[in-house]
Amino acid sequence: MIYVEEGFPEVGPEFMCPTEFFDFDQEPVRRFAYDAIADAPDQKAKAIRLYYAVRDSIRYDPYSISLELGPYKASNVLATGRAYCLPKANLLIACARAVGIPAGIGLSDVLNHLCTARLRRMMGGRELFLHHGYAVLYIDGSWLKAAPAFNIELCEKFDVLPTEFDGEHHALFQPVDALGRDHMEYVKDHGIWSDFPLDRVAGDF
Repeated sequence: MIYVEEGFPEVGPEFMCPTEFFDFDQEPVRRFAYDAIADAPDQKAKAIRLYYAVRDSIRYDPYSISLELGPYKASNVLATGRAYCLPKANLLIACARAVGIPAGIGLSDVLNHLCTARLRRMMGGRELFLHHGYAVLYIDGSWLKAAPAFNIELCEKFDVLPTEFDGEHHALFQPVDALGRDHMEYVKDHGIWSDFPLDRVAGDF
């Protein structure tokens, strides 16, 4: 596994191949990816369509956090139809690789200023989310961060600004919500991996 603590990695085969977590060698994942891109003419258009397919077809579920391997596999995310940020990022990465877009996973700690009481209890009373995950996609010569976590229905219901992706700029959580309240604050960047570092995530959790 390749790990880059700062900056972005060199593009190589490690960011293109299937893995246990980015399992686009499974037919459901490949079919989902190719159905999503349809007749997209280039890599940017493909990446944009994949982003929105993952963002909005998989329901965000912050209470589905697990330390087991299975829930983090892209194929399992498709099968369950719900996940939190890390498994949703894994699905986007698997789909991107399936259609020839190099991809890895980035991790950052974030402060959720609108954390619910239930979620805060799950996190031991803290508002700091360890290892928020997002896809890192190589498009037209640049690495772009894309967080497909919050589906549009959730955003509309809870006044969250949707994270939009144009294939040219990073797409990360918004610092404020639709009402102007402080929302997400990126606190620490942990780097980029060519495969999902379950041991690191589970150990820190």
